[in-house]
Parts: sequence; structure tokens; C-alpha cells
Amino acid sequence: MAVKIRLQRHGHKDYAFYPIVIADSRAPRDGRFIERIGSYNPNTNPATISLNFERALYWVNVGAQPTDTVRNILSREGVMLMKHLQGGVKKGAFDEAEAQRRFDAWKAEKDAKLEAVKNQEREGKKAAAKKALEEETKKNEAKAEAVAKKRAEIAAAKAAEQAAKAAEAAAAEAPAEEAPAAEATEAPAEA
Repeated sequence: MAVKIRLQRHGHKDYAFYPIVIADSRAPRDGRFIERIGSYNPNTNPATISLNFERALYWVNVGAQPTDTVRNILSREGVMLMKHLQGGVKKGAFDEAEAQRRFDAWKAEKDAKLEAVKNQEREGKKAAAKKALEEETKKNEAKAEAVAKKRAEIAAAKAAEQAAKAAEAAAAEAPAEEAPAAEATEAPAEA
């Protein structure tokens, strides 16, 4: 029986995630499997991979053939490198301690690069948020200026209206005061 290491599709439309499984090559994609050794979630940035390293290495060593995508995942996680290093130990090129030292150095470098990518992503989000906040502050200031200008225009219009009413009232009161004076001047003429 030919054994494959492959992905099963789970999740819903536009949000799929994939368990990494050991399965018979004749089984359907989402059908029966022998063992689940991890999962792959491409929906996060960077993609989230959880893998049982020892079981993946075991299955690769006993001849399970990974699909292309799973081979890339195993390479990223270091399973294929460890298989290669174990081959060097079997041939006598170096000892187990040297193989482990090389693997640890590779893993540390890979983790540093991944952390740098995550930091860059975080900084990019912070910069975008800061820029958006500045733009919103500018828009709010412009709106506040427009509102203040409109309120000033309304206040000026009310003041002008009140001044016009006051002038009308003063004009209306002035002829009324002049009328009794005119009556007073006319009264002596009659006598």
C-alpha cells in the first residue's frame, strides 16, 4: 500500500484550513486517513502551521510520499532537512551531535526571519493606524472650522436681525414722541 502525506480540506467557503494527514494514496482527499500529524491554516499572516515533528519525520523516513504542498510545509518546518542530516549521520559524514547542532542553527535563523516578518507586519499596522488617525484628526479639524464659521455667520445674522428690530423699534418710538409735541404746538394756535 502506498502511503501519502497530504492535506484534507476543512472549514467553509473562503475560510479553509487543512489538517495534515497520513493516508492511503487510494483514499479520497477528505476520506479515511491513518494518522493526523498537524494542521495548516493559510488564513493568517504568516500562515499558521502546527506539526508533530517526530511523527512527520518518522513517516518520511519509512517512505511516505508528501504531496507538493505538504513537501513545502515539511521543508519550512525542517523535517526534510532533518531527514537529510540523518542520512549524513548514517553515511558517517558527521555524528548525531553535529547534525543536531546544524539543525538548531538553521531553526534559530528561520525563527529570527519569521519574527522579523511579524515585527514588520506589526510596525506596518501601527504606521497605518497612526496615519489614519492623523487624517481623521485633520478631517475633524476641518469640520470643526466649518461648523464654527457657520455658527459665526448665524450669530452675525441674528445680531443684524436684532439690530434691525432695535432700529425699527427706535424709529417707531421717535414719531410717537414727536406727535404729542406737535399737538402741543397746535393747541396754542387754536386759542
